[in-house]
Amino acid sequence: MTDAAEIVELQGALLKLHGAKAEHVESVPVRETFQGQVVWDGTVEVFDLTGHATASRAYAWSHEADSGGRGVVAVLHAAPVDTPLKAVRAALVAEHRARSK
Repeated sequence: MTDAAEIVELQGALLKLHGAKAEHVESVPVRETFQGQVVWDGTVEVFDLTGHATASRAYAWSHEADSGGRGVVAVLHAAPVDTPLKAVRAALVAEHRARSK
């Protein structure tokens, strides 16, 4: 379970990144595997958005950044991303592509 301070941090990140007010809906545990190996295991926070032009929902989580601090991932609910698991998958693919360049 994510603590209240982290929820507030994620709400602030969603406002900053996407210009939308975020109301926390639920915390969803997600485990993603690839070829039998766990590649991601954590909790995705689900938020309803107010004020975003195209999305009414977002998925967000924080993680340890390569720099040693904390990073935030925020994925908008838009086809085909319509579940917390699909948000994690989309973020993993985007990260892989960014590192491959």
